[in-house]
Amino acid sequence: MTEPQRVTRRALLGTIAATGIAAVGLTAGQSFGWLAPLNSFAPRVQGYGPQQVPVNTTAKAAGVVDAAQAADWTLTVRRGDRTEVLDRTRLSGLPHARATLPIACVEGWSTTAQWEGVRMRDLLALVGAPAASTVLVTSLQPRGAYRMTTMGPEFAEDPSTLVALSLNGRTLDLDHGYPARVIAPGRPGVLQTKWLSSIEVMPG
Repeated sequence: MTEPQRVTRRALLGTIAATGIAAVGLTAGQSFGWLAPLNSFAPRVQGYGPQQVPVNTTAKAAGVVDAAQAADWTLTVRRGDRTEVLDRTRLSGLPHARATLPIACVEGWSTTAQWEGVRMRDLLALVGAPAASTVLVTSLQPRGAYRMTTMGPEFAEDPSTLVALSLNGRTLDLDHGYPARVIAPGRPGVLQTKWLSSIEVMPG
């Protein structure tokens, strides 16, 4: 009776490494367009999607199609009893800034895009928000774990943090957060709130 073969530590480590390399290779097309042909298992491909940016949750899946396209949509910015209500015309009329920022998803893909909109700190200034404010950002989504997110001052005060109105030179696609969304450097994609409803300064 022959003894069962033992797997050496080196062979085991080699198998793990090979598996990891294969997994990366077969999903890397999410983040590197030139590797898209190898993108066998990943759900997204860099450069594909509305405005050349992938989409995880569509407006339909989020249940916001009607609310996001409503003619009476407004963004409410609030601090205590001080409130500014901005329709799209007023929001579009505020000074704009541009930022080239990456967006990275927990599903594994990432891409860099050009965003344009109003700086978050400029919107907070409309309600006299003090320095180092933390804000609560709320989406039009009726439900979901990330319908409401908090943003610390390290993001809210960053000049690259925008309430974005356009992506790659065109008005935001509905699936990318039209009429307005958050984009900030260094935040996971799930925290880059789409379909904005309100921004509220939290009590200090």
